[in-house]
Amino acid sequence: MSKEINQKPKVTVVIPAYNEERNIEKIIKEVKPFCDNVIVSVAKKSKDQTANIAKQIGVKVIIDHGFGKGDGIRSSLDYLEDESIVVFIDGDGSHIASDIPSIVQPIIDDKAEMVIGSRFLGGSEELHGDFNKFLRMFFSMCIAQIINWRFKTEMQDTQNGYRAFKVKALKDLNLTSNHTEIETEMCMKCIKKGYRIIEVPSRELKRFSGKSNISILRHGKRYAWTVLKNIF
Repeated sequence: MSKEINQKPKVTVVIPAYNEERNIEKIIKEVKPFCDNVIVSVAKKSKDQTANIAKQIGVKVIIDHGFGKGDGIRSSLDYLEDESIVVFIDGDGSHIASDIPSIVQPIIDDKAEMVIGSRFLGGSEELHGDFNKFLRMFFSMCIAQIINWRFKTEMQDTQNGYRAFKVKALKDLNLTSNHTEIETEMCMKCIKKGYRIIEVPSRELKRFSGKSNISILRHGKRYAWTVLKNIF
């Protein structure tokens, strides 16, 4: 039995975080039972105690280059072993840590290179309540349908940040996005390179505290450009 456990790839959870001092301790403690390592990728522009709190808990802390969430994700790649699995989980407390085993299992079983925790299969408490949230949900559905039309796929939630990757495949994507559109880039490049994508249900909770920095009115053009430059 111990031999079988030892053969399983290591799992590292990466938490991109921007001014999440009220959430980060809770998230780290919740994910620790389900992974081997935790890396908190703190935004250079953060002005609070996120980095210090994470260091006090004893996990690896890195600082990105100050460009956005995508930059934070890309900054973590140098700290990941090629034969391991990485799980990205948002720093706002909206993802359920106990879903990590079901998200990494298809990769362990060699059924996928990327697994998305799908809000459209598991439900979302976050994408309801005001016009901006409605726009985010609608725009996310539109992007998914464009990708499905172009590549003959059947994806539902291409935007959720809760996802697992075989690290070797992730590094092969040569990601360039600096902001939240990196999730779209991941999906499109995975499909183009022939990597397998599976979606598993994961419920998205309301942000634990604070306010979301995502606004489709402000960031929509980044998503549109990412789709356009990767569609062919």
